[in-house]
Amino acid sequence: MRRQVKGEAVRRELIPGESTALLKELHLLTRDGDLNADSLRKLKQVNHLVRLLAPAVEDVLARFGDPVIVDCGAGKGYLGFILHELFLGPAAKGTLVGVESRPELARDAEERAGRLGFSRMRFLAAEVSEAELPPRVHLVTALHACDTATDDALLLAIRHGADHVAVVPCCQAEVARQLERVGDGTPFAALHAHPWHRREFGSHLTNVIRALVLEASGYRVTVTELAGWEHSLKNELILGTKVRARSAGAQAALDALLAASGVRPKLVRALAGPAAAGSAPGR
Repeated sequence: MRRQVKGEAVRRELIPGESTALLKELHLLTRDGDLNADSLRKLKQVNHLVRLLAPAVEDVLARFGDPVIVDCGAGKGYLGFILHELFLGPAAKGTLVGVESRPELARDAEERAGRLGFSRMRFLAAEVSEAELPPRVHLVTALHACDTATDDALLLAIRHGADHVAVVPCCQAEVARQLERVGDGTPFAALHAHPWHRREFGSHLTNVIRALVLEASGYRVTVTELAGWEHSLKNELILGTKVRARSAGAQAALDALLAASGVRPKLVRALAGPAAAGSAPGR
């Protein structure tokens, strides 16, 4: 892994249309226009996600008058600012809403958007599950939203009828805690008997369930690697495109997996309703 990228080599890391001025403003580039190792890792992840999101962004901009894109767990807003520069700004349409639970980050991002004249961006200081958003949302993203925050992003997409959803999960712990209480009564017991295996298996099981929930909700789902492992260990990307109302086959597969594993993560409980959520394990 290179420690730093300098000079003309920086250009090779950029997406066409992506400005060094914006990346300096986001502190991804140094004042001299170089990339240090940490910033290079971040930029590779964000830029690769932007490239994968491009067809979805172009689709909603082409089909809707003022599509709404929601970036859940927006952090410093890297993804949102780049999407605005490359797509929303040139199209002169669409709204990007960054939802961030840390008020200072949301405030800083809002001020930066105003300073840059990025008029199609706004930031909300709120948990994803509590954010006041338009009833219709067209694209939902979440890059490294931790633990059940990814479930909140998927729930938002499903409930708001999003045409596209893209999440890169991070730090899944809820299902691992549930597996610890399940004990030896399931066919999967040997797969999570040891704490290390329980954490890794729990993470994998969480994302399999998330993909099945999306499929059951009518999405065509692709699961792939976001970027090289040298850039991030939290590297699984779940992409969904709404293609039908529901899928009975995916719902049956989901129900069978939940019954066999003995877990019910937040996303499943929330979609089942308040009564189910209140009695579920690991709440």
